[in-house]
Amino acid sequence: MSAGVLRALGLCKRAGALISGTPMICDALRDGKRKPLMVLMASDVSEGTKKKLTDKCAFYETRLVTLAEGGEVLAKAVGKTGFLASVAVTDENLAGLVKKSLGEE
Repeated sequence: MSAGVLRALGLCKRAGALISGTPMICDALRDGKRKPLMVLMASDVSEGTKKKLTDKCAFYETRLVTLAEGGEVLAKAVGKTGFLASVAVTDENLAGLVKKSLGEE
């Protein structure tokens, strides 16, 4: 994975189509109001976070991608400081852009 994915996530953030943080993503999956279309997880999350996201995404049939980048790089890409375990894209067109950045389309 490359800077292209991180740039795409930054664009999603600026467009208001990104949910940041595992608790907010789990809430959004449950509520269904701003349903995540794709969840991206940092490479260095804890085993508990990895299990939680894997289980939730499987249950709600949402795609989960593990990034090559760690949580600090992910946080910086979306304009946050510190560590960010996961983000979710909520816009269909921007999810397509992220998929393309991942080399899937």
